[in-house]
Amino acid sequence: MARAASVDMRTRMQELLPKIVLAPSFALVLLFVYGFIAFTIYLSFTDSRMLPSYGWEGWTNYSKLFRIREWDTAITNLAIFASLYIVICTIIGLMLAIFLDQKIRGEGLLRPIFLYPMALSFIVTGTAWKWFLDPGIGIENTMHLWGWESFEFGWIKDRNMAIYTIVIAAVWQSSGFVMAMFLAGLRGIDNEILKAAQMDGASNWQLYRRIIIPLLRPAFLSAFVILSHLAIKSYDLVIALTGGGPGNATAVPATFMYSYTFTRNQMGIGAASAVIMLMTIAAIMVPYLYAELREKK
Repeated sequence: MARAASVDMRTRMQELLPKIVLAPSFALVLLFVYGFIAFTIYLSFTDSRMLPSYGWEGWTNYSKLFRIREWDTAITNLAIFASLYIVICTIIGLMLAIFLDQKIRGEGLLRPIFLYPMALSFIVTGTAWKWFLDPGIGIENTMHLWGWESFEFGWIKDRNMAIYTIVIAAVWQSSGFVMAMFLAGLRGIDNEILKAAQMDGASNWQLYRRIIIPLLRPAFLSAFVILSHLAIKSYDLVIALTGGGPGNATAVPATFMYSYTFTRNQMGIGAASAVIMLMTIAAIMVPYLYAELREKK
């Protein structure tokens, strides 16, 4: 009996130990992530200005938010940036993955080269591309020194084109990561399916269009979710590259939220903009998680 009780106690301890170890981390995440999310949602309904306040204002901050011209600019910029960023990264990543999947020589060298930009922070990427695109010290100045006096590339100083410089920098950083996702998907496809299709006379184009690309649907979905998330919270890249300028030309919701919360002392409106960003991310993540869980079942 004593031995059976000892074994039972040991089994219970083995079951409880992982929960005991993870409990502090779970409590911290619950407090500092979900707790602050709940607090931000609450602040968006208050009259908070420089500091949090508890005067209830209902939906006033949200109605004010959508009447602010800078918010309209931020939403428009996000739509341009996110759509181009996601589409171009997906195309380049898929092309690189197909290229590397051909078992070419030097794949072991090329793969880390393509992946290296993702190891950098967006601050570093933004700063480097700011130097590269600045007409006074970057590519335009270099071309002039080489004798190409008519060369001009001043997008970073142009209100209408500056948003596209952010797209260029973001695509440069993330395409290698998307390539790795697609390459993993390509390497996971059963070769027997491809051989059977080739025996039936399928060309390479038909092979990719009818078999390989459809089988990469999970990779496409994962790339879309990750890139959408990065686009929505792209504060550091914008600040490092353009600072939201010229003027307000490259402001996005993340920079708008920071500006109104900590610079303009309109914490209620800043919290409302943060809640809108959270809802946008949730609208992308929830269907994705639902699809993943449903597929596993």
